[in-house]
Amino acid sequence: MSIRTMSPALLIGGSGQVGARAATALRRLHPDLPIAIAGRDGRRAAAVAAEVGGPTTATTVDVGRDDLGLERGASFSAVVAFVKDEGSNAMKRAQADGVPYVAFSDFVSEIGPVVAHYVARPTRAPILMLGHTLGGTATLAALHLAQELRSVDAIAIACVIDANDGGGPAAHADFERLKQTGGAALLLDDGKWTWVRGDATARRIVDAEGVAHVGQALPLLDVVSLAAATDARSIRTDMAARDRATGGAGHVTDLIVEVSGRRHDGSVARLRYDIIDADSLSRLSAYGAAIATERLLGLAGGPPVGPGLYHPESVLDPASVMARLEELGARVRRTRAEGA
Repeated sequence: MSIRTMSPALLIGGSGQVGARAATALRRLHPDLPIAIAGRDGRRAAAVAAEVGGPTTATTVDVGRDDLGLERGASFSAVVAFVKDEGSNAMKRAQADGVPYVAFSDFVSEIGPVVAHYVARPTRAPILMLGHTLGGTATLAALHLAQELRSVDAIAIACVIDANDGGGPAAHADFERLKQTGGAALLLDDGKWTWVRGDATARRIVDAEGVAHVGQALPLLDVVSLAAATDARSIRTDMAARDRATGGAGHVTDLIVEVSGRRHDGSVARLRYDIIDADSLSRLSAYGAAIATERLLGLAGGPPVGPGLYHPESVLDPASVMARLEELGARVRRTRAEGA
């Protein structure tokens, strides 16, 4: 099928901070890809569609409705949910249509409904769980570093953002849900799964400029993805905010990925990536979502992905993701990890 004749990729929450940036990234990567920007506010969705340009349309959507509030007979090539799909209606629509579904807003404690719907209909559609740090970019960067090692001991991911980078309404809703569940984070600590809260979630993080911050662990899916993909005994992912007084002008997001272990010659190694973007955290998240969506549709890296339950590392090549991030404008720096 020609990309021009494909049904649109439906971006639910496509008028939000991450969704709009994901649409822009997809347009850059695939100028002819039909995209449908879907949001609760039709005027806002239309404005984003006009900014994205190309074969982009706008529609209103309500994830609380069984039919999502979409026109009868509307068809889509993929369903990407940038907002919490509380009733699994968006996922059920994707399964009914047999098209890829991306779950972007699920914490590690919230994946039960996605898994259950997949188990009930395992041959209907590819389901990608993408509740990872910045749209899966951190996990793929960690695996890219891990390829250099004979064995992996620990993986530490951190995202340093500006103090005033609070994200959009969808991000605020995500963190409100996290508060309601007690704010616990899942870590792999010396081979044992541990839920931590309060002061136990804190970690010192040093950014690309050498400035130290205090980060807090988050219950993101990187920890389970990387535990399954490597032999690491300790894995965590954290977020830290710069001090308002020293944050500087404009948004800068620094994604820090550190992998420690042993090289093939037996020597100890601590490897580090800093992936830096001159925008809010939403844009790196959007890049991850765009890269995953194009892969599911078979627009890069191979044919369309068949039915199954996937994490990003199941369908994406780490080296290709790193190259794609740079192509989209992120700056990838390979540095020595602190203390290496």
